Amino acid sequence: MRTTSRPRRAAVAATAVLAASTLLLTACSSSSDKGGSTDASGKITLNVGDFGTFGYVEAGLYDEYMAAHPNITIKYDTVQDGQKYWDALTTHLASGSGLADIQAVEVGYIAQATNTLGDKFVDLGKTEGVNPANWLDWKSKQATTPSGSLIGLGTDIGPMAICYRTDLFQQAGLPTDRAEVAKLWAGDWSKFVEAGKAYQAKAPAGTFFTDSASGLFNAALSAQPEQYSDASGKLVYKTSAGVKTAWDLAVAASQAKISAGLRQFQDPWNAAFANAKFATVVCPSWMTGIISKYSGDSGKGKWDVAAPPVASNWGGAFLTVPKAGKHTKEAAALAAWLTAPEQQAKVFTKVGNLPSTVGGLQQPAVQGAKQEYFNNAPTGQIFAAAAQSIKPAPIGEQDGNVKTIITDNGVLDIEEHGTDPAKAWANVSKLIDDKTSN
Repeated sequence: MRTTSRPRRAAVAATAVLAASTLLLTACSSSSDKGGSTDASGKITLNVGDFGTFGYVEAGLYDEYMAAHPNITIKYDTVQDGQKYWDALTTHLASGSGLADIQAVEVGYIAQATNTLGDKFVDLGKTEGVNPANWLDWKSKQATTPSGSLIGLGTDIGPMAICYRTDLFQQAGLPTDRAEVAKLWAGDWSKFVEAGKAYQAKAPAGTFFTDSASGLFNAALSAQPEQYSDASGKLVYKTSAGVKTAWDLAVAASQAKISAGLRQFQDPWNAAFANAKFATVVCPSWMTGIISKYSGDSGKGKWDVAAPPVASNWGGAFLTVPKAGKHTKEAAALAAWLTAPEQQAKVFTKVGNLPSTVGGLQQPAVQGAKQEYFNNAPTGQIFAAAAQSIKPAPIGEQDGNVKTIITDNGVLDIEEHGTDPAKAWANVSKLIDDKTSN
């Protein structure tokens, strides 16, 4: 998340270093030497590049790994913009320089990584302890090249729910019990829009039903069997029934003025959580960490989690090891450890990123998880159950680019400027054609 501005989790700007000086590894840096190093004593430094909130710092995993491996120092860098991160990563892969030892890849770009960049990455299927069967079948297949190399180890997945504020629902005359709330929109995202109209009719002053029509677009599309590309990888967004359904819902939400019209993962959106400006957020598992962070203490106990209209997945990522790295064996071992079931469970309990491994989903810490912040919602059961119903659509090489343009240029243009939807779609089509023809 993300996107794209990282759709699978908040693109939180944070650059940090563990046990070493600051690592100047930004997505736009021009430095040609960003990989790991070895000092005079033989101690190895591994650099990790990612985006958003992977949870490794919050769960203390880097510290834990270094304590168990005294010869390893881990430095990491997290950038804000997922699209810029990916654009920079592809540039560095092409030149063979400026790469971290471990690079995260968002699910929207994994098809491009496997189909056209696969030879740039280490086959992690050959790493000790790694078995593709450890992951959900569709997750490991997403990171497998046509030649059979496993170039990415799944970090998390994003099964969908709806997070909502019970206080605002109550003031608007809507139910607050999570089971009753789920009935408002069960089975159809269009019912979610209708619930929004009911909310808006009696909304507390200055509030909106939901945060973003772009978020609604992503959520609705993620439930569709046909999205941006067909099974062959060909872009079909212009004729995709799924894209049309999601676009029409986003337009309806914007025109009904049930959306706050915010661009997700940006400062105004962050601030709106603390100011209680909206009552719902489409809520993949990783979103819970974002909500609690930005809503702060004042939001504790006021948020809850309900089942979504339709089971779907939004987001997820992978850890890869570029072949150009200096310590690919050690980097692969770290990536394998970070994505093992036990570590994925620790991340979930800290930031809500749901495990993508079968064993991780079965961990007691996941199955029994309740989040006090969300009115003690049984989030482990809610998200783990949703994960079993996910039927992912085909992913094409350009899906990440297309998603970013549709949401950040098309839907947002309607939200912010009231642009006619037909004109906004024409603009989107031109931008996508320009982007994907290069």
